[in-house]
Amino acid sequence: MPLIAVLIALAAALIATAILRRVANRLLGRVPDIRQISARGRNPFRVALAAIGLRVAFDLTSTDAPWHAAVDWILLAVIIGALTWFAVVVLLVIEAALLARYSTDTTDDRHLRRLKTQVTLGRRLAVALLVTIAVACVLLTIEQVRALGAGLLASAGVLSVVAGLALQGSLTNVFAGMQLAFTDAIRVDDVVVVEKQWGTVEEITMTYVVVHIWDDRRLILPSTYFTTTPFENWTRTSAALLGTVELDVDWRVPVDALRAHLKTVVDGTELWDGRTAVLQVTDAVNSLVRLRILVSAADSGALFDLRCLVRESMVSFLQGEYPHALPRQRWEAVTAGDRHSTVRNSTVRHDDGAARGGAAAPSLPGEDAQLFTGSVDALERAFAGPGEEAFQERGRKAEQGR
Repeated sequence: MPLIAVLIALAAALIATAILRRVANRLLGRVPDIRQISARGRNPFRVALAAIGLRVAFDLTSTDAPWHAAVDWILLAVIIGALTWFAVVVLLVIEAALLARYSTDTTDDRHLRRLKTQVTLGRRLAVALLVTIAVACVLLTIEQVRALGAGLLASAGVLSVVAGLALQGSLTNVFAGMQLAFTDAIRVDDVVVVEKQWGTVEEITMTYVVVHIWDDRRLILPSTYFTTTPFENWTRTSAALLGTVELDVDWRVPVDALRAHLKTVVDGTELWDGRTAVLQVTDAVNSLVRLRILVSAADSGALFDLRCLVRESMVSFLQGEYPHALPRQRWEAVTAGDRHSTVRNSTVRHDDGAARGGAAAPSLPGEDAQLFTGSVDALERAFAGPGEEAFQERGRKAEQGR
């Protein structure tokens, strides 16, 4: 008799599961991946229905059996676990249904990113709460634990303080994660710059945030990082960005021709969003002229490609059409006559300095220039040579002039 009841209970569970799955697929046919999600919920629902059927069958046929109490408690725990498992799958269905109404084709859907972040974190919080309640329900089915629970409730204040001190860091991250999700500071798929790394927010959990860096690495940061450390969010209000391209060129660069070429480049590419394309001279000192090109794009990826395209096109245009405008360094050769004129000018200036009270240093052999030192002692310490007496005489005259 118990065996027949078990078979009937299992058959009823399988039939009910198949019927309910077909109904769910028909009612929720517009939800993406509903068949895969319903397939994941099929097993917990079967287990729950089978455990309920077995418990009813054993209550009707084997109440007096010595093993009935232990088996009945095991089946009750299985029912609680299976129902919790099934509730988690239902939460996944609700998450998919909420996100189904938004299209993911656009790259600047702030509402989609915000909803995805909040729904995902809300589902995780609900799962954690369901698991906690399920474990508590299983423990409360044991009489000894139930009696212990009454004593624990009496000292809940002390236990909460102890638990709070022990889990201070973890709880801080949990509340920080909730703050990030519901204050809209960052969202899933936001483009951010953290720790001098550029990437997109791939996942936001209750305790940490995963940033997908441009080179396919993952940077995992605690949630408190985003509430205590400044960071850049490039898609906070809009994904559209501005970027610059700087070029150092020669003074003979044809600026108007470059502006016309820039217009041709941006008009011929889909990377440009049509907002801004400006070329300006931002600096002109020493031997170079600095040009800054400001362009705009719909998102950070398109902006990077557009900047590279403009830079390459400008370099090729200068090389092919205006090679004289390429940056270069200049130097001037000085002839012997120019150098002799420079030396004479220096001599006059130095002699004037000596007349004002300074002393003129002796000329080196073969040169007409005199080096001004401003010190008679320096003249007296001058090296001995063919004109030593003349040097000393000049030093005495300079001293008398003082």
